[in-house]
Amino acid sequence: MRTPICDLFGVEYPIVAFTPSEHVAAAVSRAGGLGVLGCVRFNDTEELDRTLTWMDENTDGKPYGTDVVMPMKVPTEGTSTDLSSYIPEDHRRFVDETLLRLGVPPLPEGEGRDGVLGWLHSVARSHVDVALQHRTVFMANALGSPPVDVIEKCHAAGVKVGALAGTAKHALNHVANGVDVIIAQGYEAGGHTGEIASMVLTPEVVDAVGPDVPVLGAGGIGSGRQIAASLALGAQGVWMGSIWLGTEEYRNLASNQGWEEAFLRASSSDTVRTRIYTGKPARLLKTKWTDAWAEEGAPAPLPMPLQNLLVAEAHNRINASGDPDVISMPIGQIVGRMNRVRPVADVVADLVTEFGEAVAALGKINA
Repeated sequence: MRTPICDLFGVEYPIVAFTPSEHVAAAVSRAGGLGVLGCVRFNDTEELDRTLTWMDENTDGKPYGTDVVMPMKVPTEGTSTDLSSYIPEDHRRFVDETLLRLGVPPLPEGEGRDGVLGWLHSVARSHVDVALQHRTVFMANALGSPPVDVIEKCHAAGVKVGALAGTAKHALNHVANGVDVIIAQGYEAGGHTGEIASMVLTPEVVDAVGPDVPVLGAGGIGSGRQIAASLALGAQGVWMGSIWLGTEEYRNLASNQGWEEAFLRASSSDTVRTRIYTGKPARLLKTKWTDAWAEEGAPAPLPMPLQNLLVAEAHNRINASGDPDVISMPIGQIVGRMNRVRPVADVVADLVTEFGEAVAALGKINA
């Protein structure tokens, strides 16, 4: 399972794992892939610095990456307090009434009431500055091309830059801006995702950007067979996110109460693409929380980052309650295959074995 992107990143396998958990990211890197730590959850840059120091010390000298969120549309500056005036009172009332109706208890006084500052452009820039002080080899932006000056700063530090794309046009724009690696993320993916399925999107992006720009296939990938399919479509590797939620190492992330029961019982049809999580279309697990936003009379989601600020405390309350029927959980359609919890190393080993079996089986088919 070796492709040119392995040499680009200095890894054994072209498996790139996006995760909010440093424990998962480090384990993937140790197992031969490239763990990519999502930075958006870090409101405090000092906490991010400590976490990346831990990554430096717990990856056995192997490379890892980081992922930031840099929304490009106004309002993107300021603090959560500055932006709170943009949030309509009707939206606040809807959130409060919905939480009450769903039986979600309040948080203890003083806990979890800050907005998610990591979604602000200014904070994302500070995440880049902190990451470049550590051993990261890859900087991905979940919302497309970072600003050109950020790309140039990464290149000056010897760090490759990646950007997610939901269309071939987006991919071409990223390349024109100086992005090194395109992540072609199909409709099936969890979190922010476009409207084109991976089977169609990946070869379109590969053909558009040409052979000199590596493409990672993303969306609906959770087995070695699906990695083989993505490489057959022209990708040099895969970007996987949801599958790592079902690992033992992910349990170290405190905010995952109720998640395991929710995804273990879900089928691939139990997700919904909606703007209620961030203000941009994102695929979530279908629960009573997502259903409430789809009911008649529910307000339309606000644009990013206002929607994040509106629901930040609600998500903290939901996660703290641990109720799998209500949980607010970004996850892809691959959730239907996530029926047991395993160590990261076992997941990677199984992916490699399944890939080899899939390729061997194809070799037996007459051309």
